[in-house]
Amino acid sequence: MFDLQQYLDARVDWVNEALDQALPQPTEHPVRLHEAMRYSLFIGGKRLRPILCMATAEAVGGTAKAALPIGVALECLHTYSLIHDDLPAMDDDDLRRGQPTLHKVYGEANAILAGDSLLTLAFEVLAQQPHGAPLSLELAQAAGSRGLAGGQYEDLAEEQHAQNRETLMRIHANKTGKLIRAACRMGGISAGANTDQLDALGRYGQSIGLAFQIADDILNVTSTQEVLGKSVGSDAKREKLNYIACIGMESAQAEAHDLVGQAIKQLDALSGDKAPLQALAHYVVERLT
Repeated sequence: MFDLQQYLDARVDWVNEALDQALPQPTEHPVRLHEAMRYSLFIGGKRLRPILCMATAEAVGGTAKAALPIGVALECLHTYSLIHDDLPAMDDDDLRRGQPTLHKVYGEANAILAGDSLLTLAFEVLAQQPHGAPLSLELAQAAGSRGLAGGQYEDLAEEQHAQNRETLMRIHANKTGKLIRAACRMGGISAGANTDQLDALGRYGQSIGLAFQIADDILNVTSTQEVLGKSVGSDAKREKLNYIACIGMESAQAEAHDLVGQAIKQLDALSGDKAPLQALAHYVVERLT
């Protein structure tokens, strides 16, 4: 029987070790900037995107270890987005992963520079990998104005506007879903997946990416700050578009589970070890943080 927790624990350790090796050491000048980069990367995190990247590589016959550097790039870019998301000009959050946000500890200017440096490091890492060009293209398309950055823009722009399901789905698909989709496809690219396999991995990632964000909306209502490690009730306070306000709790939960089912169906196209991806699809909606 597949043990997801054991699988996650092992791969979190791999990712953390690889991140430590990829980042400038905290004693290297400029010391405070390098300390800030490490602060945000190592205060916690599920490492979901690197783990998905490794799992999808295995599902098409590749190895997790070969996909690990790509996971490092994904985690660097994801962490940059969280640093900037927390800034006073954006969501103005005080907590991230149970600790003070980066700008609260190192100041706004250093937080911006640390985020910029992690974003740049992500593409430096990818440039050194086999298939570096298609991997970089995949990540750039997921992170730019048609992806994560565009989703964050609309998330801020739509505050205090009436709940609109179409707009909400577009925001979530861009802000959260496209990076998760990219993580899945990038694992496949690293393992030499064919077009049909990459399409299936993309659909899998797209479905669990949206399910993940619906689960986040639910946890923002049902969890506590101590458990979640960040502010709760903030969506309602800022009058953000969110699934609970838009379609209600029961419908949101049902939709998240339906998306998990859609994701798992995509795995039929894969020939490698699919057990981790099946378990991870359920995990994104059953997690507590």
